[in-house]
Amino acid sequence: MRRTTVRRTVVAASALSLALLVSACGADKSADAGPEAKGKDSAAAEPAAKVLSQAELDKLILADGDAKNHKVIKPLKADLAASKIATTDKAECKPLLDATWMRPLGSPAATSVRRVSTMPEKPGKDASPEDKLKAGLEALGGAVIMTDTLGSYDGKSAQEALAGLRTAGKACADGFTTTAGPDKMKYTKVTPASYTGGDEAVAFTLTTDLEGETGSAQLVTVRKGNTVVSFFAQSFAGKSEQPKDAIEAQLAKLG
Repeated sequence: MRRTTVRRTVVAASALSLALLVSACGADKSADAGPEAKGKDSAAAEPAAKVLSQAELDKLILADGDAKNHKVIKPLKADLAASKIATTDKAECKPLLDATWMRPLGSPAATSVRRVSTMPEKPGKDASPEDKLKAGLEALGGAVIMTDTLGSYDGKSAQEALAGLRTAGKACADGFTTTAGPDKMKYTKVTPASYTGGDEAVAFTLTTDLEGETGSAQLVTVRKGNTVVSFFAQSFAGKSEQPKDAIEAQLAKLG
């Protein structure tokens, strides 16, 4: 399996990787200018939306079974501990830091977070234990690990949160570095990407550099009313695509 370009993803996602492997090998009984303009125009015309509570967000965030071929778990304690101490070398990049480290953008009234991983189709009932193990290992090598951060905001703070992320993307186009304890992640480039959904969306492709190995990660943030969902995706294979199936499943759950 090819070395991942993101050391801390491998560590933080260990439990999720194990779940992926067990599932595959277990017994058979088992944004660009368009969205930016849309956001500005729609914000003024939108009626005030209800601020969701923590309990309501927990019901609306992705759960296991909501997205086909995806595994959903709560963040590990190690994930949450690392997210609290993560910093960046550029103050103007803080919104990007928050989005890549399971922290909400701006100041939401409530937040809920989950870790999500792509999963392969299970081997057939007649597959041998060796074939099941092989399928699990191959799936692990190409697994996409992502975070789903859901926040509810009051007043115009949801629009302001996306505006801040959009501004950070422009200010940090030449890259930034994040640090959490001994783990460091260097992004050499932040490139605007396109995603259409909700009332407005902001998306970026982040080019990664770990010990000279180049890869990519995807950040997609969507606002529906005063609820904001942010997905950050990385792959064990090094390069990742936008996790559209997971995002669409989350948006559908928001209604």
